Parts: sequence; C-alpha cells; structure tokens
Amino acid sequence: MTSTTHAREWLQKLEEATAGPSADSLREIFERDAFWRDLTAISWNITTAEGIDEIVDMVEATHPASRLTDVTVSEVADEGDGVTRVSFTFDSADFHGKGIVRLREGRAWTLLTSAQELIEHPEPKGRRRPLGAEHGEKADTRNWLDRKTDRQAALGTTEQPYVLIVGGGQGGIALGARLKRLGVPTLIVDKADRPGDQWRSRYHSLCLHDPVWYDHLPYLPFPDDWPVFTPKDKMGDWLEHYVGIMDLDYWTNSECVRASYDENSGTWSVEVNRDGTTVTLLPTHLVLATGMSGVPNRPHLTGEENFRGEIRHSSEHPGGDGDKGRNVIILGANNSAHDIAADLHENGAHPVMIQRSSTHIVKSDSLMREVFGPLYSEDAVEAGIDVDTADLLFASWPYRILPDVQRPVFDRIREDDREFYDKLEKAGFLLDFGDDDSGLFLKYLRRGSGYYIDVGASDLVAEGKIPVRSGVSIDHVTSDSVVLTDGTELPADVIVLATGYGSMNGWAAQLISPEVADEVGRCWGLGSDTTKDPGPWEGELRNMWKPTQVEGLWFHGGNLHQSRHYSRYLALQLKARYEGMDTPVYDLAPVHHTG
Repeated sequence: MTSTTHAREWLQKLEEATAGPSADSLREIFERDAFWRDLTAISWNITTAEGIDEIVDMVEATHPASRLTDVTVSEVADEGDGVTRVSFTFDSADFHGKGIVRLREGRAWTLLTSAQELIEHPEPKGRRRPLGAEHGEKADTRNWLDRKTDRQAALGTTEQPYVLIVGGGQGGIALGARLKRLGVPTLIVDKADRPGDQWRSRYHSLCLHDPVWYDHLPYLPFPDDWPVFTPKDKMGDWLEHYVGIMDLDYWTNSECVRASYDENSGTWSVEVNRDGTTVTLLPTHLVLATGMSGVPNRPHLTGEENFRGEIRHSSEHPGGDGDKGRNVIILGANNSAHDIAADLHENGAHPVMIQRSSTHIVKSDSLMREVFGPLYSEDAVEAGIDVDTADLLFASWPYRILPDVQRPVFDRIREDDREFYDKLEKAGFLLDFGDDDSGLFLKYLRRGSGYYIDVGASDLVAEGKIPVRSGVSIDHVTSDSVVLTDGTELPADVIVLATGYGSMNGWAAQLISPEVADEVGRCWGLGSDTTKDPGPWEGELRNMWKPTQVEGLWFHGGNLHQSRHYSRYLALQLKARYEGMDTPVYDLAPVHHTG
C-alpha cells in the first residue's frame, strides 16, 4: 500500500471522527501526545490542543464547526525517521481550509488546520474579480477615481470605518490589504508624513536582516530581481507604492491621541490629530499595529542630569554621520546595538558596546543556509515551494516541539562557525544559543530580543574595532563620562540606550488606559518559563492576531513574514464579524501577566 493510499485512509478516518464527533475514533487516529494547531478554521481563534484529551475537547466543544468535509490529499512527502507529511484541503462549517498532518505508524503526531477563505464570503479574485467598468446606460456616471475621491472624502465624516488600524508599517498595511480585498471598510492611520517613513527614518546604512523570500507582502510579491536584503529606503518606497496599488485608505500625519470603548453602542471612540485638526472616529474594531515592540524602555541613569552630551534611545538614532569623532557608549548588545555600533564605526565615531548579559549571534549566511533555505530561498522556489506553502509548513510545527526541531539546526551552525564564535569570545563577547540551545527563532518568539543576525558588526567586535565591555552595566554618569559597575570610567559624548521595548500593550495603556492594558495582559511570548518569558505555558503567542479579553481590541505585529501570514487569520475573523456571522471563540486565553 502506497503512502498516498495510507494518507487518504487516515484523512477519511479524520472526516468520520469529526462528523459525530467520536472521541473513541479520535483516540484511534491520534498519538496520545499529539498536537492539533488550529488557525481560525474551527476555533475562531489561534490555538493549539496538546495531547489527545485536549484534542477531543476542542473537537467536541467546537462542533459542528470542527466537522471536516471534502478532505482531499494535495501532497505526500517523506520527512524521514518514519514521519510522513500529508498536505490536504478541507471544508469546515465556515471555511475552505488547508491542512498539514504528520503521520507516524498510522497515527497523527501533528495536525495543522488553517482557514483560507470564508465559504459564504469568498474573495473577489480570479473568475470573481470585479469588472472595473460599467458599459452601456447607467445611473452612476462616476469613474473609478470619482468613486475613490468620494469614498475618501466621506471616510471619517459621514461614514465610519468598521476597522481602524493604528500604525501604518508593514503590519498595518498587510492587514489593510487583506481587509480591502474582503470588502471590510478599513482605515489605517499613521503619524508619519508618508507610508514607508517607518523605514526611511532609520539610520543610513540599514538593510533588512531577513532575506527577500521571507518578506513578501500579501498578493503582491517582490519582483524576482529584488535584492536579497532590502535597503531601508527601498523598503519604504515599496510600502508607499503598495498602499497606492492596493487602493488602501491611509491617513498620514495622523496621530491617535486617546480611545475609549462604548459598551452600549459596541464601538470605539478614537480621537485622532490629523494635520493639526481633531477628528473623532467611531470604529467597531480597533487594531493596534504599532509593531511587535511596545513603548521604548528608557532606563534612568544615575547622574544623567549632569551629562553634557546627548542621551538617546536606539529608536531615535538618526544615523552615525552626525557623531563623527565622538565617543559613543551603547548600552545593549542585541540587533539594534550592533547595527548602530557598525553605523557609528563606519562614520568615524568611537563606539563602545556595554553588554550586560549574553547574546545569541548567528551569521546571516548560516541562517539563510540552514534555517531559511529549505522554505524561503531560491532553492525552495525552484522546488515549487511558494511563499504561502512555506508559511503553512513553518506554521505546522507546534511551538511546544519547535525547540526540538530547531536545536539540531543551530547545533550544526555552532559547529560550522566554531572559528567565528571563538574569535568573538576571545574579544570578550558573551555568547549563548538560548536557554535551551534552540537558537534564534525561539528567542524571538519567547522574548523578541537577545539576539543579533550578523551582517558585519560581529567581525568589527572580534577585531576590536567595536570594543565591548561585557558582564557590566552603567553605574552612573558624570558630565562627560560613564562609570561602569566594575569601576571602569569611559569618556562619553553620546549615550545610546539600546535597551529594547516593553510589551505591545504599553500602547494600549497610553492610548486607552492602564486598566485596559492590564485587562489585555502582556503581548508576545509563549509562557516558556525561560528568560523574559515567564510561565505558565500558553502554547501560542500572547494576544497576537486573535481575540483578546477586551471586546473589539486586537493586536497585529511581528516581522514581515508574520505580518503577511497571520494577517490572513485576523482579516477573516474581522470579516466574519462585519458580516454578522456567529464567531464562538474557543479557548480564549486567560491573562497571566500584565505590563
């Protein structure tokens, strides 16, 4: 019997087990310690059931949504070690979906179900695309531009957006594009002058650290001659043009001042300063797409009031060309600290990096080869793996076992790049590979910090061109120096606080209230009980792209990959609510941590 035949038989059993549903049948086709990760398809949530008891509970609690029909094999692949991976399509009660299951000895080890399209409200694409022109005699003589002009003039005055997205970077733009296609009235607001300024305003030499195949936006991939690592201004221009091409409603020079929720009307009241004029918007749903990071962490330095130089957070670094010849102390040793240090060195400044605790370093080339390569690379493209397929394959690994998947990969990197790491350690740099040696992605998911993707700064550190003081911090500041906790005094003209950011809910505290922020709880992290990611285990990223404990308040952020992929599920959840569909949320996450 072929693997494809075995796959079809298992999927048939899955259909039968979810029809009733039958707990006994589910226990027969899943391993005892199996995982079922659902991306909105049956749960109206983003959640993972771990172990057969939780799987049975999820299927029974969400029925009839969990009844899977029209299950069809798309691909069967041998992953080695007795694991067969099966990609398939299916229908749930509300969605056309795609799934991936891993089978071992006839039973499921991992299962992913992902919503792709609302059955009752399909996307207007392909044969359903709009005509664009009305031929013959018609009552409405306006052309496309007339209708666009009228729509934008009415928005926020005579007509209100159903969804207001605060933040017009890649996250807000990706979500806006999906909602636009789904016909959900949506407005994006951003305080910058132009879309893309979030990138243009960064320091001169910045390029994306992730490769192009990982960074596509929805519907409109980068051209096939796009550079592997996108320069910041090129990225900014792409985002600006994307807003225009996708016909998004986007307000520039617009800063949200405050927001409150009216339980009686079920709408938000959001005060926006638009070009110096106060406008009050009344959306039903408020999405904070202000980036994965929250409010900048700005530690108070003892004696900073006496410092004659400049103290700036890394988010305010304008570029090193204005710091030529200056002594610059950088507090921190992660991505921003390295990028800024390299920028300063290139511009003739004298940076010193203060490394308080160890940092995970991975060379960009190694990351591309070992981590991105199988799914996001030219090799993957040539193997027929498009970006949507890659996204699902990556999402098919439950977070609980992802460390076991990633650890061998980073073990190989550590061995292959041993000479590189030895040089860094000899320069006094403190290295780690995460609390459990699982590497970059898990550090990113757990805490969003503590790492640097090396695009050149590490060599400068290893060569002593960027001196590093490790295992210490700044004790106090004098008028023209910093004194470290080991007593070392360093001359300083500028201090850069590369000290990261707080949780995303800090924006909710500023915009709405600290009470609402606490009701939402911390954003990001998995509850892994590792550094800066306190338990208990939650199994998914806290409050990201899914319902929160506050009605009508959502969070959307992450890198370009996450903004692209998870915007699909958030957009579908919002579209369903816009159409008045019943959206019973299974396993709404409790709040374990505030702040």
